[in-house]
Amino acid sequence: MPRLSFSRRSILAAPALLVRPARASPQGDAPARTGLDPVDVELVLAVDVSRSVDSTEQEMQFRGYANAFRDQRVIDGILGGPIGAIGVTLFTWADWETQEWLVPWMRLDSRTSAEAFAAAIDAAPRRTFLYTSISGAMTFAARVLDNSPFEGTRRVVDISGDGVSNSGPPLEGPRAALLASGVVVNGLAVVDRTPLPESLLSVLPPLEVYYREEVIGGPGSFLVVAEGFEAFEAAVRRKIIREIALAPPPGAQRVERVSA
Repeated sequence: MPRLSFSRRSILAAPALLVRPARASPQGDAPARTGLDPVDVELVLAVDVSRSVDSTEQEMQFRGYANAFRDQRVIDGILGGPIGAIGVTLFTWADWETQEWLVPWMRLDSRTSAEAFAAAIDAAPRRTFLYTSISGAMTFAARVLDNSPFEGTRRVVDISGDGVSNSGPPLEGPRAALLASGVVVNGLAVVDRTPLPESLLSVLPPLEVYYREEVIGGPGSFLVVAEGFEAFEAAVRRKIIREIALAPPPGAQRVERVSA
């Protein structure tokens, strides 16, 4: 079935995915967004599958997202909005030209639909690619939003990863385009507890600083820092609850840290 992808390699290698045809070509302009299904928020989950994320860590990510949508606190948050529904989708990203739209847009408005989304994550293929292109993820996320069948009172792109961008163009352009269209970009940075080699410490910024200054943006944007992949599930759950909330909780910080 057709799906958005920049990677010819991944198209040839991919099995049939649980995705309906996109409403517009990813290479062209999106059609006018009329007659769309109203939801409280349109949420795009963008998951890092670059080579720095090994198979065990990748499984922790997928399981963390799936279990979050089975959590009663998340379900209560979804049902507690003015409309009582969200639109959500998930894709993975790595190199500049490698993104896979694994779970199509789904309307979550009940425990049953939340379980269906979680089950789709469980069933999605696990694949690892090479480099880390957050700019590619942002560009792809914009096109996924253009193909949304929903109209949310808010639109959020949620980028999770464990490294700085090292493939494709700088982040400034794709990030600015998202923010100019009213999209909020949140982040989940997974910090490896193993110290970086001395040769990299002088070259790479701390991941938390990088995500805070270069990645997230928009009104109410925030970053959750997971202290290792063992903390990923708790971090994802906390982040999604906050993203579907109508307003940030009182005293919420722009950066939150979660440990296992």
